[in-house]
Amino acid sequence: MTTYAALLILLPAAAVAEESPTARPPNIVLILADDLGASCLSAYGGTSASTPRIDALARSGIRFESACATPLCSPSRVQLLTGRYGFRTGWTDLIGRGTPRFFDPGERTFGHLLDAAGYATAVAGKWQLASSFRERPDHVKECGFREYCVWADDLEGRTSSRYWDPEVRRDGKLERLSGRYGEDVFADYLIEFMRRNRSRPFLAYYPMVLVHPPFEPTPPQRAAGAGRKASPENFPSMIEHMDRTVGRIVDALEELGLLENTLILFTADNGTPRQVSTRIGGRNVPGAKGTMTHAGTHVPLIASWKGVTPAGRVHSAPVDLTDIFPTIAEVAGVKLPAEKPLDGRSFAPVLRGEPGSPRSWVFSQLGSDRFARDARWILHGDGRLHDIAKDPLEEKDLAKSPDPEAAAARARLQAALDGLR
Repeated sequence: MTTYAALLILLPAAAVAEESPTARPPNIVLILADDLGASCLSAYGGTSASTPRIDALARSGIRFESACATPLCSPSRVQLLTGRYGFRTGWTDLIGRGTPRFFDPGERTFGHLLDAAGYATAVAGKWQLASSFRERPDHVKECGFREYCVWADDLEGRTSSRYWDPEVRRDGKLERLSGRYGEDVFADYLIEFMRRNRSRPFLAYYPMVLVHPPFEPTPPQRAAGAGRKASPENFPSMIEHMDRTVGRIVDALEELGLLENTLILFTADNGTPRQVSTRIGGRNVPGAKGTMTHAGTHVPLIASWKGVTPAGRVHSAPVDLTDIFPTIAEVAGVKLPAEKPLDGRSFAPVLRGEPGSPRSWVFSQLGSDRFARDARWILHGDGRLHDIAKDPLEEKDLAKSPDPEAAAARARLQAALDGLR
């Protein structure tokens, strides 16, 4: 039991309620967008939609320029939760496609760590790590989250709606919410969770359902008479409603007086759906979700912690989703588990404006396909090499290039791949 957890038991409730927010461990709000490539956001140069609230987070904190995920949701979520690459956990593909049917709670998540340290823990949104809540109704709790409201998707022949009239599993009970919009339900749940727990440290994990297909009209579109027809033309509005929802979370923290003691992390699980394209200025960026490419795995990562993160900083060294786990642990003052190898590296020093120990490469895997990359180069397991700084769509293979920089990158990244077996 940590010192803070012990104090929660020993102190009377009134004393805990009156405690200054800065005298306790920081709150952590982790927001994971669904199917959002970095090019969707204007903070990363995107021009297809307006994202002022997320852009404001980037201006108030740190924007990570070279953040990498896997190209599909389930393996990315396991990396995020555990700090371990998929070949270690068995999660190298979508749930139900060569993976276990249920994420193994024996893998320690950041929920487990912070729950044991006295944090209130909750998750709302898309879980995507259980084949059936009917078989394992308490799966979310088994994985370290005491409270939850998640989309009740079902991989046994029926898929429920994530957007309009959603089916959700809220703290063990299945609810069908006629007339409601799923993302608004999940945001409401987490805001109420933060309100109830404002006098103690909390972890709010928000794996959003936006902006994944189906491309249904958002509440503002419906209010303007758009109807219910799904179309890729609705994608910019979905991005903008996601942005407004992130703003609601930030506004709630400010209203509760918690912004100065809350680390907000915003990222995504993979690149943009292939049914849509986005633009960076005059350049078209085709959606590449599900592809082992820079475009399929390049995601936003923004960190904002008022009074702590240097405002407007851009971090160019590569990071990937395994780095979230050790970062959360370090920020919360929690010791990392030693029983299994971790692949992530904490970027907590960067959040404090310190140099830290930046990675020189990151790794991604989908099925048997693998790559290692740094801020400039990407080397695929089959030997293809691309200079993604100059060739972001990977159209020119430099595997046999005599250029010394290409040769050095190939050797360096091949050594990284060889070490991950």
